[in-house]
Amino acid sequence: MVQNRNKLLDLFIGNMSNAVVHRILERCIDNPEIAKRYVKESATSLEIAKRYREKINPTEDCLPVKDIDYIRTKIVNKVNSELMFRISKGYKGIDLGLVSKFADDALKEMKVAEE
Repeated sequence: MVQNRNKLLDLFIGNMSNAVVHRILERCIDNPEIAKRYVKESATSLEIAKRYREKINPTEDCLPVKDIDYIRTKIVNKVNSELMFRISKGYKGIDLGLVSKFADDALKEMKVAEE
């Protein structure tokens, strides 16, 4: 059963990371047409992450502190590496300082961490 939980956590972390990346890109982009696509991608990833979160116990309460720290660290690392990759590809105006704030907000939204 632990293997299933670890797999669910990895899938949850991947989708949450994608959502956070697209929220940051949406905020840092000047073109409203492209920003609209980032909003849609972020919403899609959050919906998928929400389905995975519903399968991770405890479903109604916050997760244990150990799990919260692990999830938060993985999300921040994945988002930072993805944004650095995009900066190296030529993306402009990306603020890496937003990563922790957006990650914390997303975790609270998914009832992983306390408000």
